[in-house]
Order: sequence, then structure tokens, then C-alpha cells
Amino acid sequence: MNVRPRPLFRLKLRSQEWSLGHRTLLMGIVNVTPDSFSDGGKWATREAAVTHAMALAQAGADILDIGGESTRPFSDPVPLEEELRRVLPVIEEIRSRTDIPISIDTTKAEVAYRALQAGADILNDVSALRFDPEMGAVAAQAGVPVILMHMLGTPKTMQESPRYTALFSEIIRFLEERIEAAVAAGVDRHQILVDPGIGFGKTVTHNVRLIRDLDALAVLERPIVLGASRKRFIGTILDASPDNREIGTAVVNAFGVAAGAHILRVHDVHVHRQAALMADALRNGFWPEDSSN
Repeated sequence: MNVRPRPLFRLKLRSQEWSLGHRTLLMGIVNVTPDSFSDGGKWATREAAVTHAMALAQAGADILDIGGESTRPFSDPVPLEEELRRVLPVIEEIRSRTDIPISIDTTKAEVAYRALQAGADILNDVSALRFDPEMGAVAAQAGVPVILMHMLGTPKTMQESPRYTALFSEIIRFLEERIEAAVAAGVDRHQILVDPGIGFGKTVTHNVRLIRDLDALAVLERPIVLGASRKRFIGTILDASPDNREIGTAVVNAFGVAAGAHILRVHDVHVHRQAALMADALRNGFWPEDSSN
């Protein structure tokens, strides 16, 4: 199997600098929502969400991704005040307990601003700064890393018969345009990461092709985030409910690491830390603790 070297990147966080590419990083998902597709309602209170977040950190998460609005297919937006009510107390409590980097998963500039003020370190916007005209300014002023994701339409419409004339060309062109829009708003290009948007306006075939050939996104010269954990295409292939998609997710993530993913966004950090360690060893073709090397 021919595996290309994974490009190395540096990102500046508030209190540290990261080098991406030497090993795969894990972003643990904390959905403070009643209706997310996989774990909706499980972590909907501050206490439950914080307890879950600390467990993910203990299991080896490198980042905690906090979200207060479900972006599952056909979902409706959450009012601003409700999203703030969900995420701010969780971020504040996590930050009081640990210095682990926190990502705020939102498309609203006010939520992003308040979350960054409360201690978040990264902005994860599934709309790639499209849904709120103020988001670019918030990201630029904060100077934090920004994840830009590809999506067709909105969560409400994205799975209504998604079609592409040229899958990779269209996604790469979209991400190039969003990178340029972010830079025009004042975001440092070196602080931008890209996400192909698995499940966001894609068929099963679109998703598996994107994961298999993820290294095509290397032309963007930015770190790649892969968020495929427990998604519907895995359930379709395996005929499995969200609670029974962890093995399928591990296989997907291993392929993603081989194809150049820098960060994996996952629900079960314990399982996918093992998958990432194994995938990194195979990608590298050696084990650094092996004295024979």
C-alpha cells in the first residue's frame, strides 16, 4: 500500500503551539443537545456534559468539541439564547478543571464570541463562516484556529438528493473559496483547518469515496479534520444502529489516517485512541520504541 507522507503543520492556541501530523489527534464530541443523532439527551445537562467531557479527556482526547445545536440531517436551528444556555456553563466548568483545548461547534457569531471568552480555544463552524456574516470577524479578532467544513445547503436541506458533477473538484473548490473568504475577513491562513463534511450533503458512495481518497484534499495545504463517527452511511453499510457503529467507525478512521487525516472527531475516545495508535504505526511503518529500528 502506497501511503504518502502526512504534511506537518503548526497551529497557535492561546497558551500553546501545536505541531500537527506527527501523530493523529482526537477530538472528543460533547453534544449538549436533546436531539443529536447518536447521543442526543445523554449529556444535555451541565453536570452530565462536564462529567462526560472529563471522561473523554481521561481517555486520551486531545480536544473537547462542545456543541449546543444538532446538525443532524433535517434538523432545525436552535435559538441563540438556548444555544448559549447549553454551552457556556459547560465550557466554563471544563476550563476551571483542565487546560485541555476546547472547540466550540457553532455557526453563530455570538455563540462563538461568548464561548471563546469563556475559555474555548478553537472555532469549529460546519457552515465554513457562511451562515453568520459576523463569524469571520469574530474568528479573526480572536486569532484562534478555525475549522471550515464543506456542506451542501443547510442541515435542514443537505440530504435532499445530494448531487455532484465532480465530487472532489467541487468540494476542493468550495473549501478554497471559504479559505479565501476567511483570510479576507482577517483570519490567518495558517490557523485554518479543513473538513470534507462527511454526511453533510453526501450519499453513502460520496462518503466512502471521500474517505478512501481523502489525500486529494492535500492540495489545500491545510490540516484535515475527519468527522465520520457513527454516521448514517456506516449504519447503512453495516445495517447497524448508532450504538453499534464503533467497529465501522474504527475502520473508517484507520482509512482516514492512512489517507492523511490529522484530527479525528469521535464519540468514543477510548476505542479510537487505540485505532489511531495502530493506524499511525502502520502509516509510519515502524514503532519508535522498537530497538531494532
